[in-house]
Amino acid sequence: MAKKNKYCVGIVVGGGPAPGINGVISAATIEAIKQGWSVIGIMDGFQWLARGGKVPIMRLKINDVSRVHLQGGSILRTSRENPTTDRKKMAQVVKSLDKLGVNRLVTIGGDDTAYTASRVEKEARGRIKVAHVPKTIDNDLPLPNYLSTFGYQTARHVGVGIVKSLMEDSATTNRWYFVVTMGRKAGHLALGIGKAAGVTLTIIPEEFSRSKITLARIADILEGAIIKRLAMGKKHGVAILAEGLGERLSGADANLVKNVEKDAHGHIRLAEIDLGKFLKDEVKQRLKTRNLDITVVDKNIGYELRCAAPIPFDNEYTRDLGYGVIKFLQKGGSGALITLFSKRITPLYFSDIINPKTGRTRIRTVDINTESYEVARHYMIRLEPKDFNDSKQLKKLIRVSRLSRQEFLKKFAHLRVSEKD
Repeated sequence: MAKKNKYCVGIVVGGGPAPGINGVISAATIEAIKQGWSVIGIMDGFQWLARGGKVPIMRLKINDVSRVHLQGGSILRTSRENPTTDRKKMAQVVKSLDKLGVNRLVTIGGDDTAYTASRVEKEARGRIKVAHVPKTIDNDLPLPNYLSTFGYQTARHVGVGIVKSLMEDSATTNRWYFVVTMGRKAGHLALGIGKAAGVTLTIIPEEFSRSKITLARIADILEGAIIKRLAMGKKHGVAILAEGLGERLSGADANLVKNVEKDAHGHIRLAEIDLGKFLKDEVKQRLKTRNLDITVVDKNIGYELRCAAPIPFDNEYTRDLGYGVIKFLQKGGSGALITLFSKRITPLYFSDIINPKTGRTRIRTVDINTESYEVARHYMIRLEPKDFNDSKQLKKLIRVSRLSRQEFLKKFAHLRVSEKD
């Protein structure tokens, strides 16, 4: 129990892991102790806070955290416990924090945890000052100046290493890989890995701004890329697919996700949708009917990235955020996400960024109208409108596809027009 008139900081981690969590815990703990505050690390997110009874904690000291910023994972662990769906649970969270003597709360997590933090502040009615440090490897939170969310750069870095090995295997064994990466609402991680590694093509939900996403349409893009590579004399390639494609499937394909289990925040567990296998089987069957012998392997990457040891970018970044969250609370601040803007700690207040109806922050999606995305598309190998306008190229594509001209044009006609046109 904290002494009277002495601030006691509680640190809670919610949601999925992201590289750099320990960096925030470390810097926040060190700065709080330097201010003369005590620090309690609360285990397993909001799980025990919401249930009442004894809450497992770590009473953090500088020696406990001085080197943990180099480690992946979370020394406080994490959970997806969602107390916001039950008024009794929310009241219990605040009661548990009061019992622990916590009057300053630091939450680390994504948009769901941010919403929970905002509810804690409201429920505590000023007794507990609350600040949130946003994290997600999806990079989909609307931070100022398009700054990455912490954990994204490390996840991309590790993802590129995995994909580079798959690219070598692909070229060595003459096979294709369909690689599905994490990214529930936005394609930042998939595109970031694909662009940096120089894969054959990357498919993200944002490119379907004017059309519905169906398995058939995605399969057409993949099959078209394989045909184009064959026209270049190559039987291998690597395609990266953002898992968020699965969440946006329409028509009959939407049944694919209809009965998939959801987490405590109502999110479909996209890892349980075997998107890569569905597309592999579909494309292989199409090619087999025309006696095109192409080996395709599906691969999911995501869990391999979340608890990786952070790269220097995230080590430095999370130290800034951990320090900044305590400075914000020290000045009497509350009710905000802590971010960096032009190398300065910048609060984004809950009231400005959280939709009270949905309980979530705005999502930052990939802007396909930027030159950055244009570069990514220009270096992909996939059927583009120009392939249909070049008679010599079109003839070559038709020949290797083993389709008639009429069949080819009918099958891939929709790829003649860019979504941006």
